[in-house]
Amino acid sequence: MQAANRLQKALRTGSGLTFGAWQMLPGSNHSRAVARCGFDWMCVDTEHGNIDDAAMHECVAAIAGCGVSPIVRIAANEGWMVKRALDSGAHGIVVPLLYTADDAEKLVKSAKFPPQGQRGFGSPFPMEKFGIATTTEYLQQANESLLTIVQIETKEALQNIDAIAKVPGIDVLFVGPFDLGNNIGHPILDGTMHEELKEAIAKIQRAAKENKKSTGIYCTSGDQARQFADQGFHMVSVVADMIALPAYMTSALSSAKGSYVHSALHLAKGAMSGAANMTGQIGT
Repeated sequence: MQAANRLQKALRTGSGLTFGAWQMLPGSNHSRAVARCGFDWMCVDTEHGNIDDAAMHECVAAIAGCGVSPIVRIAANEGWMVKRALDSGAHGIVVPLLYTADDAEKLVKSAKFPPQGQRGFGSPFPMEKFGIATTTEYLQQANESLLTIVQIETKEALQNIDAIAKVPGIDVLFVGPFDLGNNIGHPILDGTMHEELKEAIAKIQRAAKENKKSTGIYCTSGDQARQFADQGFHMVSVVADMIALPAYMTSALSSAKGSYVHSALHLAKGAMSGAANMTGQIGT
């Protein structure tokens, strides 16, 4: 299973740098189209995305079928949500809005089979996403082969970052910069980060390094992703479908229309042509 988990394998070798994409729209063909772009992992977002339980199962299967690690962001730190995501065959989970080390310990218990945790066993779906044949193999290998990723995006989590980073079973501290900025009083409003937000992100990175955890961060562009990769982050999101799709389509349409002046000339030309045709018709 570990060999099939592309994200986990990459985090544990070399620089540990990986790049991923964020899926917010449902559809297995959509999943495959993005997965084939060359990402190491894709996050299926069931917190803010338009993806329900059934769609999540289909997305996870499609992504894994492309040799990319499917990661599911669940909506809350709830045991049944952890179970549903991992039972679908996800290679890991991203869990938002943690506050304390107790929250992190609760999460680990939900994500691990006994004796490390209390996850229930019985799903017939995850094995194929790891290239294994039996539920027994999955049971025996899952605890060491799946990633538990916590989002650090609350003021309380930032204050408790050292204790959270020490929790066994937590693999990645993942920065949610927008909610973190909101919660420490420095929201990202124009695309720029306040210095206190930058320091908060650096604090998370230091805690991760001291406790031998990987770090991740949500980015909104390739340039920003490169910046945080250069700063030493490991699990770096590059783009979300609901940012990329409208941005590209708007840009393409703008290019097709040309400049405002160009568009105005075309409109004027069309109006003159229409007037000439009307005059010709009247003249006959």
